[in-house]
Amino acid sequence: MTALAPALEKTPLETYVAPDKPSLVGMTRAELSDKLGEIGVPERERKMRVQQLWHWLHFRGVTDFDRMTSVSKDLRGKLAQAFTLDRPEVVAEQISSDGTRKWLLRLPSGLRGERPHEVECVYIPETDRGTLCVSSQVGCTLNCSFCHTGTQRLVRNLPAAEIVGQIVGARDRLGDWPDMERARGPGLPTEGERFVSNIVMMGMGEPLYNFEAVRDGLHVASDGEGISISKRRITLSTSGVVPNIHRAGAEIGTMLAISLHAVRDDLRDELVPLNRKYPIAELLDACRNYPGVSNARRITFEYVMLKGVNDSLAEAKELVRLLKGIPAKINLIPFNPWPGSRYECSDWEQIEKFSEVVFNAGYASPVRTPRGRDILAACGQLKSETEKLSARERMALRAMAMTD
Repeated sequence: MTALAPALEKTPLETYVAPDKPSLVGMTRAELSDKLGEIGVPERERKMRVQQLWHWLHFRGVTDFDRMTSVSKDLRGKLAQAFTLDRPEVVAEQISSDGTRKWLLRLPSGLRGERPHEVECVYIPETDRGTLCVSSQVGCTLNCSFCHTGTQRLVRNLPAAEIVGQIVGARDRLGDWPDMERARGPGLPTEGERFVSNIVMMGMGEPLYNFEAVRDGLHVASDGEGISISKRRITLSTSGVVPNIHRAGAEIGTMLAISLHAVRDDLRDELVPLNRKYPIAELLDACRNYPGVSNARRITFEYVMLKGVNDSLAEAKELVRLLKGIPAKINLIPFNPWPGSRYECSDWEQIEKFSEVVFNAGYASPVRTPRGRDILAACGQLKSETEKLSARERMALRAMAMTD
């Protein structure tokens, strides 16, 4: 009897239920205006009050209503009675030997008696930037065979406020707000630059299956009067949800990354099963028509290097041929192992040969040394601690960290 292929997409087990006393952190301007109306602020005042709150929430990062000194004492009292300034709670922090930080974040639940859900968020400090890898779902819609996150159930989508809450929480942890004491540690700048300068929607989940929340959250993050991260410094990564790619360019306007990983449909069907719904030709067509794509705004194609699977020189040449005519760069990712995976990372010599082919064609970014492998924070390794590792998996992880 032939085994059934895994479902292309998972169905969320739950929907988000807001707590009785919601946090204002991460809300859009429209949502803040509505909330002010609920506590009796006249419509004629709301635009001004929203502007005040926006400054304190998303520029100053305050955690106490009493610190909002430009807001009247009476209104501060009403806000404190109806709302909070809570962020996702950091329940665990791991710091890699290379300075990468991974936070396990607990999300408040609106259902009494329900165990709060958890997601992971990763901060990667580099000499020229500080990149925050943000999650869009608890679990993941997809089943990519090389990805640890894809082995999880899809519990629910994150609302925009929980997406922004990861950014706000990271800046809290790093002291990345005005007048805050800055964090110290390996890889962190000591003065001057912002810690969080770039955002990548590459954490847990498929962003384009949570489109509206990701769109609204990234609008908050890029607002010039608040968190103020340029859309050119925000990258949304998708496994190829073709119908939403054009919409992402038109409605979000950030940089785009495509998890490609194969140059043939039969192989991509195995690595990224969503390919059976949206094959390579359709996906690349959507990329050619991505709004705003140009040599100054190239699409990044991510290609994980799997030993003996997709790393031949013939595949490197076919990759170059496929991307002809698309303003693109190729990000070659050494496979990051995780317990139970059937794949191995390509030999470094083979990665260099593959890289030379795409580099000579004018596509390649430098192959980056994997970051945060020793704490399972590298690309494709995120998995919520709510799905506990077995003793055998923990032993395998320790062995990986010793051999990397």
